[in-house]
Amino acid sequence: MTTYHPPPGLRRVESSRDGVRINALVGGDGPPILLLHGYPQTSAMWHRVAPELIAAGHTVVLADLRGYGDSDKPADTPSHTTYGKRVMAADQVALMRSLGFARFAVVGHDRGARVAHRMALDSPERVRCVAVLDVVPTLHMFDNVDRAMASSYFHWFFLALESDLPERLILADTDAWLRSRFAGRHAGGAPFDEGAMAEYVRCFDPATVRASCADYRAAAGIDLVHDRGDRERGRVIEAPLLALWGTHSYVGRSFDVPDVWRSYARHVDAAPIEADHYLCEEAPHEVARALASFCRPTESGGTR
Repeated sequence: MTTYHPPPGLRRVESSRDGVRINALVGGDGPPILLLHGYPQTSAMWHRVAPELIAAGHTVVLADLRGYGDSDKPADTPSHTTYGKRVMAADQVALMRSLGFARFAVVGHDRGARVAHRMALDSPERVRCVAVLDVVPTLHMFDNVDRAMASSYFHWFFLALESDLPERLILADTDAWLRSRFAGRHAGGAPFDEGAMAEYVRCFDPATVRASCADYRAAAGIDLVHDRGDRERGRVIEAPLLALWGTHSYVGRSFDVPDVWRSYARHVDAAPIEADHYLCEEAPHEVARALASFCRPTESGGTR
């Protein structure tokens, strides 16, 4: 049976906030970068990128979001605030503080990018710079729903249903559902690593299924409340932002990614990556190079 082995040189750490334990791996030496995964993955998705960032002189923190991987999966509340991006971002700020990092770069892919977006708004004193991978903001997605979006991202609406139907159907065959999220989303680059895939399968247990549905319910509810409030107040990300996207992904095909982010962030750099949605696994060298360059501090920029 294939087993996942994390990159060498990483040590496991934990932090706790309000009784919710967050699991992470830490390695390297230098300016810190927090790496946040997407759905339905875990921190294992960074297995090809993290070693290159370490080699480039960074400390990397590969964290499991609450509800995913080996982090805790608390019961949801009727308002879904338990899995709101505000709460999920606060978990990760507490993790970095526990490691001694007062300021840091944060990089998020997919769901992790939505947590990073919220973190940059709520904790600007902590976030030195932010990179978002293959997303446009949640509010922009919901404000621009069409047939193509509803077809490509049908899981947004399915997982957010206010019933236990999504959980019941997914739990009938979790392996098939998980693997369906990767099928057809590859543009011919590096293949998915079977060890990492085995780790996603291992962690996609009933508690994760329920928590991840709560994550999407929050995105369609409380997260939009927070996002609309920011828009009404003219509040945008002040930290430098890098947007990377897969040229073959739905996001890359459907949006002018830099232009969209310029409505949500003050300073935007952007670059396409020859890949589909899972660009960190399909084109890790290109992603790592872009992140290492963008996340390098300026002469005046402190990191701790």
